[in-house]
Amino acid sequence: MTPTFPVAPGQLFINGKGQDALSGETFEILNPATEAVITRCAKGDARDVDLAVAAARKAFEEGPWASMSATERGRFVHKIGELVLKHADEMAYLETIQTGKTISESRNIEIPMAADVFRYFAGWADKLHGETIPVRGNHFCYSLREPLGVVAAIPPWNFPLLLSTWKIAPALATGNVVILKPASQTPLTALRLAAICQEAGLPDGVFQVVTGPGGSVGMSLVRHAGVDKVAFTGETTTGQTVMRECANTIKKLSLELGGKSPNVVLGDADPEAAARGAQVGIFYNKGEVCAAGSRLLVEESIHDRVMETLIGRTKKLVPGDPLDPKTRLGPVASKDQLAKVMEYVESGKKEGAKLVAGGAPAKVGGGKGYFVEPTIFDGVQPSMRIAREEIFGPVLSVIAFKDLDDAIRKANETIYGLASAVWTRDVKKAHYVAKRLKAGTVWVNTYNIYDPAASFGGYKMSGFGRELGMHALEQYTEVKTVWVDLNL
Repeated sequence: MTPTFPVAPGQLFINGKGQDALSGETFEILNPATEAVITRCAKGDARDVDLAVAAARKAFEEGPWASMSATERGRFVHKIGELVLKHADEMAYLETIQTGKTISESRNIEIPMAADVFRYFAGWADKLHGETIPVRGNHFCYSLREPLGVVAAIPPWNFPLLLSTWKIAPALATGNVVILKPASQTPLTALRLAAICQEAGLPDGVFQVVTGPGGSVGMSLVRHAGVDKVAFTGETTTGQTVMRECANTIKKLSLELGGKSPNVVLGDADPEAAARGAQVGIFYNKGEVCAAGSRLLVEESIHDRVMETLIGRTKKLVPGDPLDPKTRLGPVASKDQLAKVMEYVESGKKEGAKLVAGGAPAKVGGGKGYFVEPTIFDGVQPSMRIAREEIFGPVLSVIAFKDLDDAIRKANETIYGLASAVWTRDVKKAHYVAKRLKAGTVWVNTYNIYDPAASFGGYKMSGFGRELGMHALEQYTEVKTVWVDLNL
């Protein structure tokens, strides 16, 4: 049995305490598996953002956080990670009821990794330092690495907690303060994280949460002169808007955007392993993954064997109640997302792709919820919409290729460059393909593997900057050069 927890109405978390939006307005949070209202949350606006920014600036410039040693900061960040694990059952429950992801994914994978992210970056807090620089003349020259200031973290709705931690943990570890604007559909774990930060003893104003629409709360943070950095994950068109708005105040910006990732199966690959990897690549989290392997490129010589295994496995993947530990496929996150997925399914049919699995809404329980059958199209051409555009759902496009050069050309034939994979028994081919795939991540004979120490981010229109790993620290620090005249 999955443990359940009461869900209180959500308030804004500003300067160390919960409070209603100044407007007094609220909005509904729906369970995508049942379509029932879970609770209501405060609907913030620009005035609430002003309060949060003022508290953040004070905490950064005057509060105990500003004078705290790096070692002490690291202890706070580590404690947050420990408390996330302590409350893992509740966090997993909240994540599942607001997103529709399965409780097995929430509890066994995502919440533990969120805790690991805090603990990993806690270890970096006292290991960042400047350098002495050998310059000409009788001068002592050195550099300092300093925090940016106020960071606005804007995560998406598909991994609300995990992708928040990718921004919050390195920002706090390097001495910044954070204002989190969760997606409107999925604020519950963000608000619970605020309570965890308070339990950890984090000083007031260092971590705050402002819930509400992206068009008002999110864009107010992006435009605010008191915000020094925006860390955004979301769709590419929204990222373009964020980038344009940040230009007005020359903010630091990192973007992790969309993807149409190629999963390339060469003729010498293990067909069973490749089929398993393809299933994980597209159906994990119902395909609502920026790095989903939504284009399966298969060499003609092995195509039929891979497809036979993949279709058989897919037909056994039955959508169900995401709170059931045995369920492996939950509903997509919203009614709008269901409509979007089905529109792409119809587009695939009209453009001549061959539907070989799924392709319809799924009925679960009493018929409520935004469930979709896991769907596979074969015979897809690179020019089709389902091969070019990010669907963000459990829909796979299978594209055949003739040889290695054809595979690489088709793999890179996209505006995106977030992730990719290659399946082969030939180690030389593996490295050859990995070098030529234009993507921030290349998996070899696996898919959807992550670790807090391994950096993640995109090429091309999948964004810029890196999250996780040592390279994430560069996104949250400035380098200052100091010259000292030593001439007597």
